[in-house]
Amino acid sequence: MEQLKAQELPVHKVLSSDFNLRIPKYQRPYSWSTEMALQLLDDLLKHLENHGEVGPDTIKEPYFLGSVVIVKPSDEDPESDVIDGQQRLTTLTLLLAVLRDHETNESRSSDLDALIREKGNEVLGISAEPRLHLRERDAKFFRERIQDLGATKEQSFGHGSEPTAEGQSSAPQSQLKDPAVDNDSKKAILSNAIEFRKAVRELLESEPETVPQLERLIMARTFLVVVSTPSLESAYRIFAVMNSRGLDLSPADIFKADVIGAIEQDSSQAADDASTSWEDAEEALGRENFADLFLHIRMIFAKERAKRELSIEFPEQVMKHYLPDGQRFMDEVLVPYAHADDVIRTRRFEAASHADEINHWLTLLARIDNNDWRPPALWAVKNRGADPAWLAEFLRQLERLAASMFIRRVYTTGRATRYGHLLRDLDEGAGLSAESLVLTDSERHETLEQLKGDIYLLHNVNRPVLLRLDELLSDGSGATYAQEIVSVEHVLPQQPSGDSQWCSDFTKSEQEMWTHKLANLVLLSRRKNSEARNFDFDEKKSKYFTSKHGVSNFAVTSQVLNQEVWTPQVLEVRQEELIGRLANEWDLLVKAS
Repeated sequence: MEQLKAQELPVHKVLSSDFNLRIPKYQRPYSWSTEMALQLLDDLLKHLENHGEVGPDTIKEPYFLGSVVIVKPSDEDPESDVIDGQQRLTTLTLLLAVLRDHETNESRSSDLDALIREKGNEVLGISAEPRLHLRERDAKFFRERIQDLGATKEQSFGHGSEPTAEGQSSAPQSQLKDPAVDNDSKKAILSNAIEFRKAVRELLESEPETVPQLERLIMARTFLVVVSTPSLESAYRIFAVMNSRGLDLSPADIFKADVIGAIEQDSSQAADDASTSWEDAEEALGRENFADLFLHIRMIFAKERAKRELSIEFPEQVMKHYLPDGQRFMDEVLVPYAHADDVIRTRRFEAASHADEINHWLTLLARIDNNDWRPPALWAVKNRGADPAWLAEFLRQLERLAASMFIRRVYTTGRATRYGHLLRDLDEGAGLSAESLVLTDSERHETLEQLKGDIYLLHNVNRPVLLRLDELLSDGSGATYAQEIVSVEHVLPQQPSGDSQWCSDFTKSEQEMWTHKLANLVLLSRRKNSEARNFDFDEKKSKYFTSKHGVSNFAVTSQVLNQEVWTPQVLEVRQEELIGRLANEWDLLVKAS
């Protein structure tokens, strides 16, 4: 029977020889921002202000820092793997190190140092080592830059760490460019240590009497609930039902524990290598994108929309096919799909042929307002990336399918069902002839009707469609698209004044008919100007639709500048031309039987 133990302990007991705290290799990196770190310090200072006593060196009320979940084999064995609480323990150590290194009282400095480093006791058989061991990739850096005595003093950080006149400094660029600061975790450690040092200096200058009380509050009156259990499985079960002030473990972190743990049964070195590969993939994609990758991989295997939490479905639908062979999971799933995801996100596919074409289709797909197309794209890049001609054609057809569902506003369930069918067809070898990749006649017709309608009112759709159209009109040689600063504007205004030329050229019904149609829309590479929207046509062309460098570089806009008048007749011709371009590109015309 597993023995679960929960204790409310002061910091000086948690950071003692009772616990040899280690961050397991499968844990995610340290990632608290400077804002979160300074919030911890601010909370401690506010608690001190509200509950401290001036004079007798006592603090009336304890400060509760949260919970820590550890795997600890027994009471006699201090070895403790931290499952939850890494962020708080690391940040607390950062703060203690800064306080220690700025403490002029040698006795107090030594007491603080004892919370950071175990000095060792040969008689008791206790070796000298840090109280908290970070992951292998960060441990040496953390020890040398933070935990060693004097490590956070000014000479260790360099003169560039002084705050600016505005008082907004973080880690200086010269320090962050140090070759030793080679990952985001180390950058966060360095940045937070510098911010703590700045804050402690300010306290020493303005309220020096507060610093000893702050040290006492942290050491003796700050408490953690330490929940310990001898097994990893039990620890994760506890973690799942507890609230935490830290950044929660993601399902990916738990999957990592299972995979690396399985590999470690065979080889410790292989487990270290796999852990490094896992972390390299997470750093390359970023934590949020890396977490999303597991959703996409689950979809590739299950071929249907998720019905339960990823933490339940991924082991059942993916990992059961590989474990206990964790190395095969790394080689056949995680590493190749992480690489494929990086290619898709950066649009940097490389090959002797078709590379530009493939990256072009990936760029167009990225404009879609959902990620449901990613699993088929990932499957294709991973499994058919060695055949760039095939991949280019597949992505062309995938873009057409995704764009059609995007324009038709197909909801999540419908998209998941269609892409699930496509993944099934791909697994069965249907390839480019997959029925699920082809638009039906009714889907073509519906897509075309949406394009012909008041597309401006489809607010998530109008800009991507106009950008797509602009590329067709310019044969890809037009504007460079920074989509976040591209706006959609009407030529015929939405509310023209009654005495304007617009009301002479358009009847009320013609205004209602044409205002929001594709033909009446243009792209601008700047924010909309409400004052210019109602200009008459000639003035709008000269003052609004041209840039300070001359004619607009958007083909869809420069076409309008070539028009001498803007009338219903002009719009009718333009609408037919523009719709025709998109219909030809996406093969939307339904042929008569």
